[in-house]
Amino acid sequence: MNPQGGKAYGALKVQQEELLDSLNKEFLESPKYSTDEDLAEKLELFKKKYMEFDLNAQGDIDIMALKRMLEKLGAAKTHLELKKMITEITGGMRETINYRDFVSMMLGKRSAILKIILMYEKMKEKEELPTGPAPKRTVADLP
Repeated sequence: MNPQGGKAYGALKVQQEELLDSLNKEFLESPKYSTDEDLAEKLELFKKKYMEFDLNAQGDIDIMALKRMLEKLGAAKTHLELKKMITEITGGMRETINYRDFVSMMLGKRSAILKIILMYEKMKEKEELPTGPAPKRTVADLP
């Protein structure tokens, strides 16, 4: 295994995070979004999720990254459905979702699939299963 690959990937992720931070600053300074509550916190969450979805760190979420993300969440979609989602988000201008598209969609008034995904992920995080041995039960405990 080449240790340079890990360092190069780490450097690429740092570079990507710096770019997304600069784009977040544009949203924070935009009068269009000045009334949004908790905008800084939302943008930080969007940045983390975008970096997670941008699996190849190329700066865009492509159809395969979107497919893997939805499969991971148990919401597999057909190729046609994925293309339709990307078209809805980008307005048909591109075949990949860039960060500006992603944030605009997340802050927009329209409900879109990625908003729903983030909502489910948040719900999934809160749901912790009990650990350790099961509690002892008797016949009286049966319904």
